[in-house]
Amino acid sequence: MLSTKQNYSSNPLLIEAANNAVKKRIEREKGDAALMAQRAGILPDSWQSDLLRSDARQMILLCSRQSGKSTVSAILGLHTALFKENSLVLLLSPSLRQSQELFKKLKDFFAAIECAALPKVSEESALRLEFNNGSRVIALPGSETTIRGYSAVSLLIIDEASIVEDSLFFAVKPMLAVSGGRIILLSTPRGKRGFFHDVWTSGGADWNRTCITARECPRISEQWLLKEKESMPSFWFKQEFECEFVETMDSVFSYDDIHAAIDPSVKPLVFL
Repeated sequence: MLSTKQNYSSNPLLIEAANNAVKKRIEREKGDAALMAQRAGILPDSWQSDLLRSDARQMILLCSRQSGKSTVSAILGLHTALFKENSLVLLLSPSLRQSQELFKKLKDFFAAIECAALPKVSEESALRLEFNNGSRVIALPGSETTIRGYSAVSLLIIDEASIVEDSLFFAVKPMLAVSGGRIILLSTPRGKRGFFHDVWTSGGADWNRTCITARECPRISEQWLLKEKESMPSFWFKQEFECEFVETMDSVFSYDDIHAAIDPSVKPLVFL
């Protein structure tokens, strides 16, 4: 006697019905990355769902450690590669190791949802994933020299953006203007300096800003946070878990003091 599974797999009508159901689900996921995340085993928090469904071109995520910012970014990267043909998704971090971690998340999510109705992997390496729809996902260390050779970027994800060199950010902005691509900056704060701080505080209304502290993450308990708060310097806890831009320990003058000392009406000296 055949098992239920065997009966099901040998019944062409049931097979066709199942395949049609999968195709309909994939078609819905094409317009809703949050649905794709659910099939990958992720139940998004409300803020993650909002980002996954957002059409904002510029996103900045000021989020606590372990809040899920890299997860939502990896899902968005994968969704772009699968449903936008010939797209180029770049994953950047201060170091190659960190970029590879984000890359691994993306690959793991694809392994969880892979099916006949989705594009197939045509080429794969430790730093690169290519699909038969022409899309590519590439992980790189965050430096100006590594990024300048790429063009037509569909989505640029900069992880740990608060410690990435400013020169990289200024190098990629014109590239995105030409391609019309999207950019996601994600990080905890690291002092009142650098492009991440500047974008968050004064980057303009074109940026979609999301701030999630550790207390807003349902997976981090208050008891654990209290222990962490007792075990580390106050400025470090505020930075890592409360998402505050605090002064760095090596600052001689505070950011606010420096900013207050600047008079925009004074013309700079020019030496010929």
